[in-house]
Amino acid sequence: MNALDTLVELSSQMTLEHAEESRGVSAAQERGFSAPAKPGCYSPKEQRAAFVHPAQLPNGKSIQLLKTLLSSACERDCFYCPFRAGRDFRRATFKPDEFAGLFSKMNQSGFAQGVFLSSGIAAGGVRTMDKLLDTAHILRSKHGFKGYLHLKIMPGSEKAQVYRAMQLADRVSVNLEAPSTERLAKLAPHKIFIEELMRPLRWVEEIRRSVPAYKFWNGKYPSTVTQFVAGGADESDLELLNTTQWLTKNVRLKRAYFSAFHPILDTPLENKAAVNPMREHRLYQASFLLRDYGFELEDLPFASDENLPLHTDPKLAWAQVNLTHAPIEVNLADKQQLIKIPGVGTKGADAILSARRTQKLRDLSALKKLGVIAERAAPYVLLDGKRMASQLALF
Repeated sequence: MNALDTLVELSSQMTLEHAEESRGVSAAQERGFSAPAKPGCYSPKEQRAAFVHPAQLPNGKSIQLLKTLLSSACERDCFYCPFRAGRDFRRATFKPDEFAGLFSKMNQSGFAQGVFLSSGIAAGGVRTMDKLLDTAHILRSKHGFKGYLHLKIMPGSEKAQVYRAMQLADRVSVNLEAPSTERLAKLAPHKIFIEELMRPLRWVEEIRRSVPAYKFWNGKYPSTVTQFVAGGADESDLELLNTTQWLTKNVRLKRAYFSAFHPILDTPLENKAAVNPMREHRLYQASFLLRDYGFELEDLPFASDENLPLHTDPKLAWAQVNLTHAPIEVNLADKQQLIKIPGVGTKGADAILSARRTQKLRDLSALKKLGVIAERAAPYVLLDGKRMASQLALF
């Protein structure tokens, strides 16, 4: 198998990893970002390999990101995973220098500007992590790659390996997959939630607090993220978001990704029903409300089963209960109040605060000019003491 065929095999299931994707309508799509043409350095056979993905970096920049495994050989038997041990499919493996050379070629041709690198686990997490670190080191030192690198930290990695990953990568991640020890047992019975998965996330934060930023890649601390298999372990949205909120507050998790469970043939969960993708979307919305909008778990509209309603945006649901009869005066509200109004994001709130220094905002057209989705905000605001809902027909 040549290098490109190996890459096709290893990247074939990487849509399961939501790394750097903006879920729902992606920021890349909103900006009209599209994949560049396949570079001429590849043959027609090579060009068939669709293994790069539009991605949004932590700084908001859009790039083409290669998402792949170093190896699909895995000794773990996670119940939902297409790469689980014992599953009958062709395995593939890159040597560190082989992959680094191939990606360097792709990067220099403009085909991929960044890389997300994970791996199946073979001969233990420590040995597998060493291979990932070797690959990253070769990319940075031998090939002079200065672009975006996201490294997955393997279950069971040592603290020194986590430190080294932080020196090489712009982002590091550990997939928790489930919100607790009990739930993880239903998905990955041989992974240890606290020791193998939570501990490395704690180590990242300990290292950030004890080592100055200049010792890391580009003089900055790498960000950390995780991913959950939403619905795979019959957990509730409340459980997922409770764990996400704890991680955000205690280990400075940049964000959580949610991958709606869908069954894979020839796995123990192949007959389990797929999860509605809208659940994934609502989890993203709720997690952003907790992280960026000052919401608490008790603000979210959980149903009796501790799940979010699929038919309603959670911010809108909160406003319908709390703002319908107590609308917010846009000319007096502070930022924390403004960002809880449907249709007002953090940038819109800043724009309102800036505009208020020179003028009073009196109608929906003024809000619209500031980037606010005025139609959505109208039922929940006052503008110079007046309700605006009756003006919706104007827009």
